[in-house]
Amino acid sequence: MRKNYKLKKTISMKQFISEFGESFSDHMKERLLELEVRCVLTRKEEENKLDLKHVEHTKYDSKEYAYGQLIADEGQLYFSEKCIEGPDVIENPIVDPIYNALNTEEVMVNENIKAKKVDDSNIDYVIDNILQVCPQVSDRYLEIMSRYL
Repeated sequence: MRKNYKLKKTISMKQFISEFGESFSDHMKERLLELEVRCVLTRKEEENKLDLKHVEHTKYDSKEYAYGQLIADEGQLYFSEKCIEGPDVIENPIVDPIYNALNTEEVMVNENIKAKKVDDSNIDYVIDNILQVCPQVSDRYLEIMSRYL
């Protein structure tokens, strides 16, 4: 497999929807965009597998929280069972309860990842729970961003 050096490693929710959300419902797009101010998506080698992190990269015991992993596959959105963890990233405790509460069928995506489909029936639950634990952005961040928006 060739390495894609042009792959953007960090993207906004708007970019995610633009890249993968063509067949997402308007309701799903609106709910995903509620994460835009607080969250950013990061990826490694697989362009369609992205971890959701706070825009200010807040740390907990020197590790950054991942609030979930979204996978876009064949026009569908999935919430993965686990996030990519590493020396500087830790999965937020909210990931397991969200995943376990999803009543859609568990599937294997990208050959090795357990995930459940996110659709209009459960997108509200996913987004509401992420917003409950993902911190608001600081006034300083809002001030800086207001110059660009």
